[in-house]
Amino acid sequence: MATVDGATLMARSLKAQGVDYMFGIVGFPVQGVAAAAQKEGITFIGMRNEKSASYAAQAASYLTGRTQACLVVSGPGVIHAFAGLANARENCWPMILIGGASPTYQNGMGAFQEERQTELAAPYCKYAHGIDRVERIPYYVEQAIRTAQNGRPGPVYLDFPDDIIRGEAEDENVVPAAPPAPLARPQADPGSVERALDALESAERPLVVLGKGMAWSRAEDEVREFIERTQLPFLASPMGKGIMPDTDLLSVGAARSTALREADVVFLMGARLNWIMHFGLPPRFKPGVRIIQLDIEQEEIGRNVPAEVALVGDGKAVVGQLNASLSNRQWFYPAETEWRAVLKEKADANAESIRPMVEDESSPINYYRAYRDIVEWLPEDAIIIGEGANTMDIGRTQMPNHAPRHRLDAGTYGTMGIGLGFAVAAAVANPDKPVVSVQGDSAFGFSGMEIETMVRYGLPVKLIVLNNGGIGGGIGPLEEGQTPPPFYLTYGAHYEGMMEALGGKGIYVEDTADLRAALDEAMAFDGPALVNVPLDPRAGRKPQQFGWLTT
Repeated sequence: MATVDGATLMARSLKAQGVDYMFGIVGFPVQGVAAAAQKEGITFIGMRNEKSASYAAQAASYLTGRTQACLVVSGPGVIHAFAGLANARENCWPMILIGGASPTYQNGMGAFQEERQTELAAPYCKYAHGIDRVERIPYYVEQAIRTAQNGRPGPVYLDFPDDIIRGEAEDENVVPAAPPAPLARPQADPGSVERALDALESAERPLVVLGKGMAWSRAEDEVREFIERTQLPFLASPMGKGIMPDTDLLSVGAARSTALREADVVFLMGARLNWIMHFGLPPRFKPGVRIIQLDIEQEEIGRNVPAEVALVGDGKAVVGQLNASLSNRQWFYPAETEWRAVLKEKADANAESIRPMVEDESSPINYYRAYRDIVEWLPEDAIIIGEGANTMDIGRTQMPNHAPRHRLDAGTYGTMGIGLGFAVAAAVANPDKPVVSVQGDSAFGFSGMEIETMVRYGLPVKLIVLNNGGIGGGIGPLEEGQTPPPFYLTYGAHYEGMMEALGGKGIYVEDTADLRAALDEAMAFDGPALVNVPLDPRAGRKPQQFGWLTT
């Protein structure tokens, strides 16, 4: 009779459940799993750090709409990858982490890298289980992936002991698994759909907030139809950008604070009232603001602010319901209102306030002047990764997105170190699109060695490091004998030299006038390129009315 080993059965099971990409680092006891995955047609990308591998797996899951995998060694390897589980949990993204483990017959004996991996993974996961028999591998893989991507998506974990990896089973004894089913798309209560439209019709200052939940559910066509039909003003969460083009005339992202603070009815589409949306509380929101909330998870409804109308269901399905109901109504939000005038006036004032920085030709460059050239250079279909403090925050306002799932950044968890793992995933999953990562120098340092991964696999990622020599802010070169402050990083460090040494293209830009030519040179290079741009260490954001975490 034919037999199959655990490594091969794992690879076959993952492929059968729609896994196309696996990111990880091989070593004891998972070398054979990666090799088997390649034989089964899964693309394996060997990373330089388990955290980056786990970030890449979740970004690939989000971008493809199917759960992708991360493979790591036992003990410390699994622990390092937990950072990705936590980030995926908070972003509501699926991924499957497969952790090698010491042999089951050595449990409790102090085996090499022995750890309570399943127990420790459980708080971060929708599902965490140890594999106990070779025959049951397909069952566990199907259960894990189905759990990861249905309902509110999230990470899952499978513990894969060495003796199960190397073990064998008779083909006839393998427990078969169900084939992958299409994602469930539950609809909202029809009465709630009508109440939501009634609430929007009654609003004087309505606002739609588009979250990344709508991007995950592939609801962009339905959302665009809804916005076009109702003519409602909208703004997007950081990774909700592109569900509607940022350049759409109904976008009020340029007047974000005013829109949130003065709206009387806010329709949350796949967005949450967490810290990114200032919890829905004054002074960032109007006291007594009326909330319409669309979310896949009932438990999210009413968090921090009671919802007047709850639309519990899949984003694509529910907005489809709204559009169907709109066909029976003649209402749309008027073109000439005081609310639209207020928002336009604030957007114009914000643009005017940053104009001096945008037009400043002095060197070293400031953020806004740097982004002027970056925006003019960016391809419209680029997948943009933003990471850092000011670098990411200012980039969110300056770099537009035109399509959904084309913006990745620190997200709900505010995670530093995601940038290059996300960039690798974007390039692997979308080889036909340009991938641009804009990072601060501090952010680059968290995962900088992944540039070797990019060179090794020939991934043409274009990296821009806005380098102010500090965490958050810099002070420039230290004076002789000066003790470096806690936030200090080497000012003017030549990160582009790392890229050059590893086989990519590196460019250092000191003169503001040279930035655009450097960007063009990077884009023309057939491979990964890094443009290192020293910033004025005093450069920052325009003044903000409210503190960062105002409640």
